[in-house]
Amino acid sequence: MSSLNRSVAGLVLAAGGSSRMGQPKQVLPYDGTTLLGRVLDNARSCGFDQLLVALGGAAGHVLARVDLTGAGVVHNPLYEEGCSSSIAAALPSVDPRCDVLVMLLGDQPGVTPTAVRTRLARRHGAPIAVSRYDDGIGHPFAFAREVFGELAELHGDRGVWKLIERRADDVVEVRQHGAIPRDVDTWDDYEAVTK
Repeated sequence: MSSLNRSVAGLVLAAGGSSRMGQPKQVLPYDGTTLLGRVLDNARSCGFDQLLVALGGAAGHVLARVDLTGAGVVHNPLYEEGCSSSIAAALPSVDPRCDVLVMLLGDQPGVTPTAVRTRLARRHGAPIAVSRYDDGIGHPFAFAREVFGELAELHGDRGVWKLIERRADDVVEVRQHGAIPRDVDTWDDYEAVTK
């Protein structure tokens, strides 16, 4: 990693209960593995110094069916309170040597290692870096250690977005080509990403 990214941790948020799908989306078949398996394969290819995955609602299914090699598992018993609870659960496990935390969604297999590396290379030491796609802002997000305290105090599913809005002057937008990679929240989303 460059001098501005001395040590980087990746956090895959995969603790949701898949309420809109009616079954654990993390273990749905995808590209020769599972949906979460593909996200983790992408994350392992990023060269993170540490990789964490937050599990909650379907932890038993995930542990039985997803290759978690190389990832530290963080259990989030409060997963129903939204992704902010997974971030808070994971932060104590982030290696103290890590200067930057990159957040990835466990249901967004279209975020590539190239997108992550681009984000890190172009954040230029900013406290927060986000991806600017053709149709808006999306993941992956990168947060410098100076923001970790604020991350730990977020609430709900939109907490990270509210932090980005609140700290707008500290946010660097890194250009990515194409549309925001689709989240898989519904069967229509799943069908769209598996075509």
